[in-house]
Amino acid sequence: MSARTKARKRALDVLFASELRSESAVVALDRAIADGEGPTHDYTAVLVRGVVEHQARIDELLRSFSEGWTLERMPAVDRNVLRLGVYELLYADDVPDAVAVSEAMTLVRELSTDESPAFVNGVLGAVQRDKATHTA
Repeated sequence: MSARTKARKRALDVLFASELRSESAVVALDRAIADGEGPTHDYTAVLVRGVVEHQARIDELLRSFSEGWTLERMPAVDRNVLRLGVYELLYADDVPDAVAVSEAMTLVRELSTDESPAFVNGVLGAVQRDKATHTA
């Protein structure tokens, strides 16, 4: 498993846990770092901070592309994997689109429901196809 793959998994852990605790993901990340339990790869912090910074726009896109599903109805793992995937598609210039989608698919296959991979792939594919209009 590559270092960035591990960083994505750790970022998902932070986002997921902070959502369950109803706390800011940045606060959770900073606390983990202060406690010596923080991420071992800087990319984890880049992902968490990036998702938080752009979360309003990311969630707006997820609402528009997830036909028949509200954010609240999605499994929490799917919701946060999608947030990571959309962040990487739109804001991580050093990550090729195919890698962003592939990494999201790997996470959702390992950690979510049997139906989740098709759903996540569909949403990320739609965002990717319309990428030029969504980077604002």
